[in-house]
Amino acid sequence: MAVEVKHASMSGGIRRLICAVLMLLSAVAAAAPMSPSGTWNTLLERHVVAIDGGHASRVDYAGMRHDEALLDAYARQLSAVTPAQFDAWGKTDQMAFLINAYNAFTIEKVLTRWPDLHSIKDLGNFLSTPWRDRFFTLLGKRRNLDDIEGMLRAPGRYDDPRIHFALNCASIGCPMLQPFAYTGAQLDRQLDAAVADFLGDRSRNRYDAATGTLEVSHIFDWYADDFSRGGAGSMTGFLAAHAASLGNDPALRRRLREQSVPLRFLPYDWRLNGIAPSSTR
Repeated sequence: MAVEVKHASMSGGIRRLICAVLMLLSAVAAAAPMSPSGTWNTLLERHVVAIDGGHASRVDYAGMRHDEALLDAYARQLSAVTPAQFDAWGKTDQMAFLINAYNAFTIEKVLTRWPDLHSIKDLGNFLSTPWRDRFFTLLGKRRNLDDIEGMLRAPGRYDDPRIHFALNCASIGCPMLQPFAYTGAQLDRQLDAAVADFLGDRSRNRYDAATGTLEVSHIFDWYADDFSRGGAGSMTGFLAAHAASLGNDPALRRRLREQSVPLRFLPYDWRLNGIAPSSTR
């Protein structure tokens, strides 16, 4: 009889141990960030083409349309993430998730009217813009692209102006859509590379030595306040920190350090960032 009681006690202990392990594994799975390196990475590798020495890119929207089932599957994966899961992640995992979501949902939006589309702005009307259309679900709510940008830009949350070089608005004037997904583990390196790629594009950021003027993208005008966060102190401070990407002119670097260089904001090119039908890869 004592032996039977002992066995019963051991059996109960094993069951409790198994239950504890299963609960731990469930908690870890819930808190683990969703890996974006699968479907989304595949789509970007297949359908994003780097141009201009890697400083810009074009999207093969025909290819994205062909793989629309994969894009829809990724969108469902994004929408399945709960607020509790998201809140359990670290900041870099959260940021990578939001950046990837913004870029993926932007492509989904473009495909609603592609190929009869000259600019993403054509998807808006006199009452709204394409960025305010609540056409997807994210973190338990019906949302729009402005909502994602707002989460990334919220003061005190991430305070990293480099996100502006990772978000792609499907336009030629935008920083390039990278041919890979962002990940929390690599985010710092990826954002630094995105800044360097964009600032190194002389069609969108350049120094006019004749006038001593630094001509930069309108992004720096629209989001000027954001560039005062993250340690830069100001927009010109941010540009000074990345002077090497803006050129080798000693006068420019000196004036950036002194924050004495005048700025001119270049016109923004809202044309769709798609590959021309006659282009070959």
